[in-house]
Amino acid sequence: MIPLPDAALTATLAQAGWPAVEAARLSRLAQLFAERPPPPDPIGLHPRAAVLQEQLRASLAGGDGEHIEEALLALYAHLHGHEAPYTAEERARVRATGGYWCHAGGFSPILKAPDALRPDSASIDLGAGNGLQLLLVQCLSPHRLSVQVEISQRMLDSGRALQTWLAVPRERVRWVHGDVLDAVITGYDLVYLYRPVKPEGPGRAFYRRLARELATAARQVVVLSIADCLGEFLPPPIERFYSDGQLTCYRTPGSCGGLGSGEEVV
Repeated sequence: MIPLPDAALTATLAQAGWPAVEAARLSRLAQLFAERPPPPDPIGLHPRAAVLQEQLRASLAGGDGEHIEEALLALYAHLHGHEAPYTAEERARVRATGGYWCHAGGFSPILKAPDALRPDSASIDLGAGNGLQLLLVQCLSPHRLSVQVEISQRMLDSGRALQTWLAVPRERVRWVHGDVLDAVITGYDLVYLYRPVKPEGPGRAFYRRLARELATAARQVVVLSIADCLGEFLPPPIERFYSDGQLTCYRTPGSCGGLGSGEEVV
């Protein structure tokens, strides 16, 4: 089970600039990563994990909020992976549609996502890589189901190993090997995407379809969009309620406050 946030660590991270609620969540992730054994690595994607874990533990002992944040981010980015091990066919497909090559999306969406989730919620990551983002969201805010859509089978294999390492129950995650252009995108409370395709050609049709599904959703849906390509397709009254230049957040009508309700678009 993920540890409760340490009050002193939370205060240290808050002093480094994180809002109080997010500092508490970041504290829990730091403790989680520090207390686990080195993660399984069935296909050799994160050989420096053990070294980076030791650096995180040293930063936690040192008590400097910025150093803790940097060490945690370094480990997170290493575990998430970069330049995923696509086959030639998978790589050609991703290149043709303009998807990003498995860049880590940072902590901000992971820390904001729990505000949009309830125990019976469902989330989806379109272009998940090894799915670390929603696995960590499941650790912070356990919910009914996370669907991880990814074209690289090897990244899905890595994700399943990380799921076991993080002790996320098997039934809470569904791994889908496929193209995001073909993914079913209805019935979710939270949608996460890091520009899985460029907004041209078939990608443009993808964003239009997602926009239509959001516009007609029967319940509130929150979208966390990194390197946002979705906004130009969204009709009113879908609301953009947060943006920091990297992460942009939207929600469909029916909000009762919740995620970022007091934050302005910057």
